[in-house]
Amino acid sequence: MSQDNSLRDQIIALYDEMSPQLQQAARYVLENPQEVALVSMRGLARNAGVQPATMTRLAKFMGLAGYEDIRAYYAKAIRMRADGFAARAMERETTVPDQGSDLAQHMLQSLAAQITKLSEPESLARIQAVANRLNQARRIYVLGLRSCHSVAWHFHYVMTLLGEKTIHLDGPAGTGGDGLLHATDKDVLLVVSISPYALHSLELAAAAREQGMAVITITDSEVSPLIAISEVAVLCSTESQTFFHTLTPALAISEVLCGLLASQDRLGALEALQNADRHLQSLNTYANNIPRRRI
Repeated sequence: MSQDNSLRDQIIALYDEMSPQLQQAARYVLENPQEVALVSMRGLARNAGVQPATMTRLAKFMGLAGYEDIRAYYAKAIRMRADGFAARAMERETTVPDQGSDLAQHMLQSLAAQITKLSEPESLARIQAVANRLNQARRIYVLGLRSCHSVAWHFHYVMTLLGEKTIHLDGPAGTGGDGLLHATDKDVLLVVSISPYALHSLELAAAAREQGMAVITITDSEVSPLIAISEVAVLCSTESQTFFHTLTPALAISEVLCGLLASQDRLGALEALQNADRHLQSLNTYANNIPRRRI
């Protein structure tokens, strides 16, 4: 392994050459650097869903003597950090409770740590870069399928309150991709996709790129298949204390992006929101009391 590049960069560069088991281990290492530094190889392998020997094979694949070299690299990286986040990393050697208030506490603590991580300098820089790129675009095409639909729809919904800049690729009868018919290189595609990645999201993102559109991504890993075709990407954790992944960090990114875009034109945003309020009031959309039943 070259000493000029970081171990993280080397793992990303060699990821496509790895076997499925090595990819599973490598992805976990990339997404849980604090845990790599703090937890034993057996504990890390258990959490990653692979055999301990797989961690050793990963180290050998990277040209290292053994797993301890991987652990030493991440331990050194944590010691060099100045923001103190590593100090808050929790060891996961003990079994997380699977029921009751203890599970709720662990879930909420995990979500809090994931949101905190989004406020780190690298993540903030990515989010700001995405906001700047979206602001420059003529139109923002928004795509998120299956579980990611809620995040994409939320972004589109909030943006409709601010104007007509977004187009949600959510057509009935499989016509979602038709929305790209009039897209140009002045437009961007904002795609939300996490593992397991919806095939149609990847296909539409590739099609948009071929049309000359910039692809902007909210995804979960440096080895996400969308990274290679993305102009800018924001990474969000999806790890959960339960059997299903979490979308809370991705939704937080959506909310922040909407706020940043609104702040680019505060007067225009205020006028648009006032118009939206008047329209919703004219339709009696909301109420503060349970209406009386009509008999």
